[in-house]
Amino acid sequence: MPPTIDALRKLGGSGRVGEINNEVIQSQGFSDEQLAIRSKKNVGLSEIYRLLGWSRTLLKRDGLIRNSAWGVWTMCDQDFGLSESDIHSHHGDLQIRESRSLLTDPDSRTMQKINNSFIEDSCLEASWRQTLLERLQVMHPSAFERLAQQLLREAGFQSVQVTGRSGDGGIDGIGVYQISLVPFRIFFQCKRYKGTVSPSEVREFRGAMSGRGEKGLLITTGSFTKSAQDEAVRDGAPTVELVDGEQLCDLLKKYSLGVQTVTRNFDDVTVDEELFSRI
Repeated sequence: MPPTIDALRKLGGSGRVGEINNEVIQSQGFSDEQLAIRSKKNVGLSEIYRLLGWSRTLLKRDGLIRNSAWGVWTMCDQDFGLSESDIHSHHGDLQIRESRSLLTDPDSRTMQKINNSFIEDSCLEASWRQTLLERLQVMHPSAFERLAQQLLREAGFQSVQVTGRSGDGGIDGIGVYQISLVPFRIFFQCKRYKGTVSPSEVREFRGAMSGRGEKGLLITTGSFTKSAQDEAVRDGAPTVELVDGEQLCDLLKKYSLGVQTVTRNFDDVTVDEELFSRI
């Protein structure tokens, strides 16, 4: 939790999930080997990324940060001066107050129900992600490419085509994304991985784009090593945008592709098997 707060401070008080994770990884000196350790609770996700997700959830519950927009986390104004001990103390005090209320407040059962509901909803959040990733990883490669094609269309891409030709250097498709009056051709590649994508695979994808375009999008159900992330933004080389398994789940949820969401106190998300059976 403290490294997450420190990362948000360095980012100016707010940041996207990828930015926050990268700051924590850099500050804590996590190696590619550590990032490659798979979570036993969320198949396909790095255990470090899973724990970072939990840290944001707990900090939000404690009122220290808020989810200000989709994929964006922001510190509460008064928290810029918090020290590591303050964060632990605040989190501990909240738990102590809830425990004491069970002994002194006849209505405390309501608080306990709320707390239990939070834990239950957090577990549901992990459950649907795991179910979705497992479903994605057993899809036929061509079906996964069509799902990516549909996702890009929903995200505002035009003329999205799946190529998937042999000898095409791993390029699975191409689309056009327009910003104001300027259109950009973007090549994409889809990898159904349970592990991590290495920097060599980023370089190979970039090489396949050589002479054809300078914008690339690499989508995986797994995760990217720190070296792969550095390679994707290496100076002097075309940038390759990266979408890992966690981000892919969020995007599919955002555009209601393969998941159904019922909003209550927290989102109740279920995997839509019907879409996967027909895609």
